[in-house]
Amino acid sequence: MKIYKEIEKLPSGSASDKLTEGNLILEGGGWKGLYTLGVIDCMMKHGINLTVVTGVSAGALSAIGYVSGQIGWGARIDLTYRHDKNYCGIGALKRDKGITGFSYLFHDILNKLPLDEQRLYTPDRKLAVSATNLLTGKVEYFEKGKCDLFRSVQASATVPFVSKPVMINGVPYLDGGCAEKIPLSWQGLNNGKKSVVVRTRELSYRRKPGASKLTKILYRKYPNFIRSFENVNGEFNKTVDLLEKQAENGEIFLIAPSKPVEVTRFDGDMDKLGDLYWLGWNDMSARVDELKGYLNQ
Repeated sequence: MKIYKEIEKLPSGSASDKLTEGNLILEGGGWKGLYTLGVIDCMMKHGINLTVVTGVSAGALSAIGYVSGQIGWGARIDLTYRHDKNYCGIGALKRDKGITGFSYLFHDILNKLPLDEQRLYTPDRKLAVSATNLLTGKVEYFEKGKCDLFRSVQASATVPFVSKPVMINGVPYLDGGCAEKIPLSWQGLNNGKKSVVVRTRELSYRRKPGASKLTKILYRKYPNFIRSFENVNGEFNKTVDLLEKQAENGEIFLIAPSKPVEVTRFDGDMDKLGDLYWLGWNDMSARVDELKGYLNQ
């Protein structure tokens, strides 16, 4: 199995117990989420542990490692198991009816790279992940301590077209990014507090509005979902325009890749994936003092 050649150079350790009031908002993006992992690992290394976290899709998986305070945890999983067929491949399709092997991740992999669940579930930090309800077409948030968190993360990161919807309380869900690309609408966000938004594409990136014909064919039983899917890219473009203005005005702290991202949603090039992780780390490292200044204003 091919793994990242410099896996031993990834940072490790536990984040400090010191918390900073504020929101951390994590975009999805498949394997582009390695950028996010580099950013949040660097934040933890510098003692920046925000109290409220939202994530969607790959961002939901990243959020778990951040709230549990485990530096390098998420990156070690992705850069070790990317080519394990049970994590991403035919084994995942057989066990979980999707492209990602959540059963394998939450059982087999976590036996080798344990998650600090005691720290994850402490009540002093809030965490919510988003998923798209196929019946309503709307995004819904699942909050730590009020749901089966791992099942909710699975729903949040279940990619459409190539995965079977995840059932929660009899309702089918898919990737939260189908209805909202950046998880900003959760009511549990601390209004009036500082917010850090982590993008997974360069700031200039915009999406083509509309939905494919395949969407209308595969999800013809879910007209509300189709409408959301048709609108989500246009809403994303409006959102990132607004985020950039807010960042310029000092209302939020926005970090995004400092150069164009060449990693695709299902990329398997381990060197590219490793480089993207370090891009996130280095981009955040270069702005740590700026971030601390923003949070302490």
